[in-house]
Amino acid sequence: MRRRTPGAGVPSDAEHRQDVVPLRDAVRVWFLISLQTFGGPAGQIAVMQRVLVDELRWIGQQRFLHALNYCILLPGPEAQQLAIYVGWLLNGTAGGLVAGTLFVIPGVVALLALSALYVTVGTATTVTAVFAGVSAAVLGIVAQAVVRVGRRSLHHWALVAIAVGAFAALTLFGVPFPLVVGAAGFAGWLLGRLAPDVLGGAAAERGAVDAAAPVIPDDELHFADPSLARAGKVLVVSLVAWLTPLAVVVWSTGRHSVFTEEGLFFSGTALVTFGGAYAVLAFVSQQAVHTYGWVTANDMVRGLGLAETTPGPLIMVVQFVAFLGAYRDPGNLDPWAAALLGSLLTTWVTFVPCFLFILVGAPYVERLRGNRSVAATLSGITAAVVGVIANLAVYFAMHTVFTTTSTWTAGPLRVPYPDVTTIRLWELLLTLLALLLIFRFKWSVLRVMAVCAVLGLAGALPFMPS
Repeated sequence: MRRRTPGAGVPSDAEHRQDVVPLRDAVRVWFLISLQTFGGPAGQIAVMQRVLVDELRWIGQQRFLHALNYCILLPGPEAQQLAIYVGWLLNGTAGGLVAGTLFVIPGVVALLALSALYVTVGTATTVTAVFAGVSAAVLGIVAQAVVRVGRRSLHHWALVAIAVGAFAALTLFGVPFPLVVGAAGFAGWLLGRLAPDVLGGAAAERGAVDAAAPVIPDDELHFADPSLARAGKVLVVSLVAWLTPLAVVVWSTGRHSVFTEEGLFFSGTALVTFGGAYAVLAFVSQQAVHTYGWVTANDMVRGLGLAETTPGPLIMVVQFVAFLGAYRDPGNLDPWAAALLGSLLTTWVTFVPCFLFILVGAPYVERLRGNRSVAATLSGITAAVVGVIANLAVYFAMHTVFTTTSTWTAGPLRVPYPDVTTIRLWELLLTLLALLLIFRFKWSVLRVMAVCAVLGLAGALPFMPS
């Protein structure tokens, strides 16, 4: 491999892409990684850490964490974006495209099959019972996410205040999710300007040190000189690729078809999904259930359970939502063809922006290192994410444990509350069990889901409580 000579010109993309890992080897490794991406972003990042940093040593720990820090700044699934970024470092644009595409394909295929099964037999007593158990497990998993993110990010009372404010804005006043994210980012930036010591503990890398030197030194990794010409070219190509299928659907099905509504809505959410899937799901749930009527609240909880059991990013649940929405309102198409079109279009507009963000921004990443304003803004958004996920937990709890919910309004105040006479005793017991297994016994997501699904099925027996 050829080293970059200090003082020499920056090698071109084509030159440096050939100097790192053979693309054929990279394809094989990314495919194997894609089959192991269970357990949400933490699990997915851990798989890449183990394979790429610890075992193959294709990239060093510091470089891996630096790439992760940049991906956390972006909207969208950070684990997939990290795969694109590392793929780009190893094999240039081709490597980024391969890594990001393979990362989601197994989940797309699996969730398509599960969505078809859901609309086919989802109303059967046994299937409904299984999903009831899965819903209880999902509630426990979301509660775990609140605790994990809170422990990592809320190290000062000012950040706790941002989290509480975000929760109140969403739960009690119905403030739109993008406004909450924007306000939190501004609050973090303001804290960084007025009280920088508040955010001093939010360093991302935490002094990590490589256990062993990577087999590919940092200066051998792919590099592209930041330039407006390159960024403009990548931006134009990415936008055409992203928006052309949507434009075709709008032209062929009309502005008010379910396909157009899904394509436009999920194109928008792809740009505001800061903080990971749990954070944006509160917004998606609200819109998909109450505004568009694509799914019910129970469908949403069950869809999240299906997404938890399949490989790939958790935000893949939007594919399930689009599948059901198009199947139930197919227009002039066959319901199955409509469901396939809606789900694939939604998947496309959700994940293509990830490639745009990485391929345009990666050459500029070094300029973001140590930028205090960016770090402060991210800290504010991360604090708000705790409140957003807590809002999602409340939403799921009311629709999992109770049959009927209502909303008390007074001016701008909108307080949701359950009808306690409609409590589902078995679902409550399963939720408590899921919380015990997760927090006390540290069970994995898949084990908890499996146990709750089996017990949910047992709950359909005539002698069980209801």
